[in-house]
Amino acid sequence: MEREGKRWRFVASLENGHGKVALQEVDSNHPFYNLAGTNNIILLTTERYNEYPMLIQGYGAGASVTAAGVFADIMSIANI
Repeated sequence: MEREGKRWRFVASLENGHGKVALQEVDSNHPFYNLAGTNNIILLTTERYNEYPMLIQGYGAGASVTAAGVFADIMSIANI
């Protein structure tokens, strides 16, 4: 697929109150194409940002930070 200029990305969407998460092929022109590591991207398409959607990009937590958060939640529940 890389030779075809496409990559798989997990994409979450919300439209009219209905959410979904799915694997989608994105081409090299898509903002999600160069997403790497723990980086996250949010692309907001609204009535105001229809022709040029708003893009928010930054570092995500990563595996170790996420695992620590889950562990803290489990410990909190266990201490109830």
